[in-house]
Amino acid sequence: MYIGLDLGTSGLKGIVIDDNQAILAEALAPLTVQRPHDGWSEQNPADWIAAVNDVMAGLAAKIDLGKTRAIGLSGHMHGATLVDKAGEVLRPCILWNDTRSAAEAAELDADPQFREKTGNIVFPGFTAPKLAWVKNNEPETFKKVDKVLLPKDYLRLYLTGDAVAEMSDAAGTSWLDVGKRDWCDGLLSATDLTREQMPRLVEGSENSGIVRGALASEWGLPADVIVAGGGGDNAASAVGVGVVNPGDAFVSLGTSGVLFAASEAYQPDAASAVHTFCHALPETWHQMGVILAAADAMNWFGRVMGAKPADLTSVLGDLRAPTRTLFLPYLGGERTPHNDTKIRGSFLHLDHSTDQQAMTRAVLEGVTHAIRDCYDALTSTGTKIDRLIAVGGGSKSDYWVQAIATSLGIPVSLPEAGDYGGAFGAARLGLMAATGAGAEAAPLPVIERTVDPVVALQDDFAAAHARYGAAYRALKGLE
Repeated sequence: MYIGLDLGTSGLKGIVIDDNQAILAEALAPLTVQRPHDGWSEQNPADWIAAVNDVMAGLAAKIDLGKTRAIGLSGHMHGATLVDKAGEVLRPCILWNDTRSAAEAAELDADPQFREKTGNIVFPGFTAPKLAWVKNNEPETFKKVDKVLLPKDYLRLYLTGDAVAEMSDAAGTSWLDVGKRDWCDGLLSATDLTREQMPRLVEGSENSGIVRGALASEWGLPADVIVAGGGGDNAASAVGVGVVNPGDAFVSLGTSGVLFAASEAYQPDAASAVHTFCHALPETWHQMGVILAAADAMNWFGRVMGAKPADLTSVLGDLRAPTRTLFLPYLGGERTPHNDTKIRGSFLHLDHSTDQQAMTRAVLEGVTHAIRDCYDALTSTGTKIDRLIAVGGGSKSDYWVQAIATSLGIPVSLPEAGDYGGAFGAARLGLMAATGAGAEAAPLPVIERTVDPVVALQDDFAAAHARYGAAYRALKGLE
């Protein structure tokens, strides 16, 4: 058996799979976020420890864990968890969606070595600018930092006693030389840190340590359970859905939207705001376009209309040419390709004939155009997308999935119902670490059906995407 633990912002999920990767048990412990000031987002790492104990107890109550061979870890990326020489946490973890370090991020990004070595813009959500903020605003805390750990790697410290990170998560710190898959001393020194303050690096499918004896005994585990390197949340989810080979990709229509493509080569384009990170498997990278409001845009519109999003989309019927009405889905800023925290959403070209259905279609189309922006940014670097899988709550809308297929000109596959998230991917990585298996242990899911592009509407969607781009440029005063 293999356990996957996924530390999410709103909860910690655990699952158990067998050698055939069938899910045997699962458990969830909720978590909350503290926002003491505008733009701040923090969690207390002690809450993660309480959650992992609750989850492990919940799993043990459902199934005998005595045959467990490995635990894999997944978690939200970029968080700054600071510990002293005694392993004590110095302050609450600054999370991925915290924006307090915008000034520090801009300063680091102005240093050419960051984009050159990491292949990415230094975003305020990344880890390095958070440490620069701590140095500038909490200097006494900064002086006590012995190790900087990412959230899931603080769980690893609790599980094994070892400070270890893996490549996919480390790539989101702005300290990793992503091409060489190693910490970059020059980037660390730019934030007055050293390699000794960083955790040891492993690949996601490698053994990073052994569960401490006291915990193994308490949870009913054998004495030799290994902890796999694991992966950042999106990389682990990609392992869960089998997107580990070049040409394979997934689009996630969750709260945010993600277009994630596996690649066998490191081919960054930082200016496009595409994330170029190491994948959770050796000698593999991935590129990722991120939009900040996907299903969240429909959730917002549903609140405004006083209706459930599923009810709004279920009456749309067959895919039609895009409406003249445009929706720019920048409700909380945008990541790829604009890297703009201040831009906000807009409805354009409303008239007397615009009704609820037209506005619903415009919202779906606006997010579709944003996903097309991500696709153009990824493929402009040479990344191939031959096969696309849709996951997330938004993928339940046939209209939306077919709009994306038509806009991108790629069939979109919908997997059979199942759990393909970070916890499942983490469990798969645990299996790999225990057995020595490689990418063959992360096959694509069984596909229930494939949604093809509507060829007759592709020109209409291309024209609408061009109008969408012009509307963005006009909004920004660029034309």
